[in-house]
Amino acid sequence: MPHSFGYRARTRHMFKRGFKEHGPIKLSTYLTTFRIGDIVDIKANAAQQKGMPHKFYHGRTGIIYNVTPAAVGVIVYKVVGNRYLEKRVNLRVEHVRHSKCRQEFLDRVKANHEAHAAAREKGERVNLRRKPVAPRAAHVVSAANNAPQTMRPVRYETTI
Repeated sequence: MPHSFGYRARTRHMFKRGFKEHGPIKLSTYLTTFRIGDIVDIKANAAQQKGMPHKFYHGRTGIIYNVTPAAVGVIVYKVVGNRYLEKRVNLRVEHVRHSKCRQEFLDRVKANHEAHAAAREKGERVNLRRKPVAPRAAHVVSAANNAPQTMRPVRYETTI
């Protein structure tokens, strides 16, 4: 029997609710504030079929360009052939959440500002650049109190 090509075809596992996340949608979902320019992750919530994204947009990240009382408009870039097309998707708030992709950057900006302010009070300069992890220092392994050991796999034994 040929498979179907419907709007929600092949979404059996994609749109399912998580473990112990079944039931009504939490009220905090509706109380979250979204503003134009916010970066959001699109994740369809199967408990609300209205305003649900197409399966292509599930798991994508976009930028909010429009806010209405029950929904938001999100700009997502889609690869079509050899170019990026800007797709504008209107989704209900149950299907979007704030993205954490910029959190590490924002934390680093805050830490750099505090370090810069503290160094300025002392009248000294501080290097705020990230440094790559340096290779470990050279060392000699001594065999004086550390005799070499021969390692062999343990033979499998059934206990039945």
